[in-house]
Amino acid sequence: MAEPLRVVVTGAAGQIAYSLLYMVAKGDVFGPNQPLILHLLDIPPMMSVLEGVVMELADCALPLLHGVVPTDDPAVAFKDVAAAFLVGAMPRKQGMERKDLLSANVKIFKVQGEALDKYAKKDVKVLVVGNPANTNALVCSRYAPSIPKENFTAMTRLDQNRAQAQIAAKLGVPVRLVRNLIIWGNHSSTQFPDASHAVVDLNGKLTAVPEAVNDSTWLASQFVETVQKRGAAVINARKMSSAMSAAKAASDHMRDWFLGTQPGQFVSMGVLSDGSYGAPKDVVFSFPVTITGGKWEIVRELQVNDFARKMLDTTGKELEEERQEAISVIGA
Repeated sequence: MAEPLRVVVTGAAGQIAYSLLYMVAKGDVFGPNQPLILHLLDIPPMMSVLEGVVMELADCALPLLHGVVPTDDPAVAFKDVAAAFLVGAMPRKQGMERKDLLSANVKIFKVQGEALDKYAKKDVKVLVVGNPANTNALVCSRYAPSIPKENFTAMTRLDQNRAQAQIAAKLGVPVRLVRNLIIWGNHSSTQFPDASHAVVDLNGKLTAVPEAVNDSTWLASQFVETVQKRGAAVINARKMSSAMSAAKAASDHMRDWFLGTQPGQFVSMGVLSDGSYGAPKDVVFSFPVTITGGKWEIVRELQVNDFARKMLDTTGKELEEERQEAISVIGA
């Protein structure tokens, strides 16, 4: 068997982690033959809750789980980790805007960036889940200068999964038959869920989603709005933010990053922008990517129509504003 991989999950006593830890520890993310040592980080008041989580992980009797390290010390949590799920953040509550989260959360991600820089493996793959995820990932990368910038990503896979589910429901097909939905930009209500390059397997034949749906008005309005506002809709219904679906998306994101994307398929990830598709540079922007050998690459030369251009510009502008606000909070 391979050497155990050290994986840190922050906010480990929280709602998302409660679903995520089981998926990771049973092999859904790093494969069925990869043993793991889980590092679980949370704040001191949550240590007794975390103790219960550790008990449950033991009681699952998971063959791949070779050790669990619960801690409130970032120096212990980030020591020698090869993968980091940065879930812990102040959660968005009913009536809160994303910018309300920003000032509290960028400080958390500054500290975690510094800890990653000091203690983690230099090729650590970092996934930021805590919101505002894109800007938190940017802040985190700035405070970990010894780790490559491309190793910091933000989660827009939840939005991609939501978009895929909406298209599958519209067409009355299983979700596995729909692929290559794109989420552009920010994990916020300005994101652009784009079905124009997506395909669906109908009776063994790949068909373009716009052709299969045959309703351009729905694709440009109700579909986009449903995906953009889905997080708020879940909060309104559940009185808490998305947890199970966020955990599944985090698993999907990290699995593809470590094990690669399927031929002919791409996925959405928030990555440091190089200005592709006219996106602003030096923000973490969601693009369609393919992944080989643990390295992501932005999909090139997709057509962007006038509607998409306007949507990309709007979400890019919001990310620039968030970056400016984050810089003013941390004084970087």
